[in-house]
Amino acid sequence: MTLEEYLEKVGSKVDDQYGRYFRSQFKDTKGTSELGMLASPSKIEFEQLKKAVAIMTPAEKQRADRLTDEEVQRIAADADIDAGIFAIFMNGYALECRKNK
Repeated sequence: MTLEEYLEKVGSKVDDQYGRYFRSQFKDTKGTSELGMLASPSKIEFEQLKKAVAIMTPAEKQRADRLTDEEVQRIAADADIDAGIFAIFMNGYALECRKNK
């Protein structure tokens, strides 16, 4: 699965009713639930992910499942998005790649 295919898979769940319920089970004291983000990203989170993937180089996309934490943070900073959301997405992609090997 390519990074773009994974982005599309995550995007198919934007604001999904069941996903929102799932996320509500993981809310922290601030009312956020980043750990459930891949189950149902908000529109804003998904737009941030699309922005980050769009600025990645072809080489970064090809080895996206093996990017270092520093590379993920740099891409997030360059895209001016939340680094935590992008890290969760990239870790989810790495797990998806390992699951399908």
